[in-house]
Amino acid sequence: MRHASGGGTHSLPHPPAEHDVVPVLNAANVLTVIRILIVPLFLVALLAADGESTIWRVTAGMLFVIAAVTDRIDGQVARKYGLVTDFGKLADPIADKALIGGALIGLSLLGELSWWITGIILFRELGITLLRFWVIRHGVIPASRGGKLKTLVQTVAIGFYLFPLPDWVSPVSLTLMGLAVIITVVTGLDYVVQAIRLRRHGRRHALR
Repeated sequence: MRHASGGGTHSLPHPPAEHDVVPVLNAANVLTVIRILIVPLFLVALLAADGESTIWRVTAGMLFVIAAVTDRIDGQVARKYGLVTDFGKLADPIADKALIGGALIGLSLLGELSWWITGIILFRELGITLLRFWVIRHGVIPASRGGKLKTLVQTVAIGFYLFPLPDWVSPVSLTLMGLAVIITVVTGLDYVVQAIRLRRHGRRHALR
């Protein structure tokens, strides 16, 4: 699609045709790689000075926000411009889990978040990943709205813990994290039900 502007023509970005080969080196994948590279920098900032430095905590919080925003943007870019690749499908969830998992473990190491909370969330994330491989022969478990809500609430809750906020905000932070745990567990159980149904459907189809 072209339009005239100042006597010339300019090409607008457009999704590639079905027969086009999507290059691995594209805008969406670059954002995903940037997010992966941010994770170790984020952890260094979070754990610097045993988490007591305001400057380092703000830096860690900002890095976390930047990484979370790129997560939102790269998915939109990939879908809008047809830049979905096998690399992106693999790297994107790895980047997400590395960021969320790193933040939870870091906060627990600093003694600011109970290990049981970190354990529940990480167990769920690892479990769902294994579950997807368990049913991959029978189909793909799509990301649900509940799963997206889970990620959003987890991100917001972690953000509250990362930034050096006044003490009166603590109940809000705790409430958000509690809500994140509840949604994490509920959506995890929903994925288990979906996986079982998918396996049963696959077996019935194979017997026909």
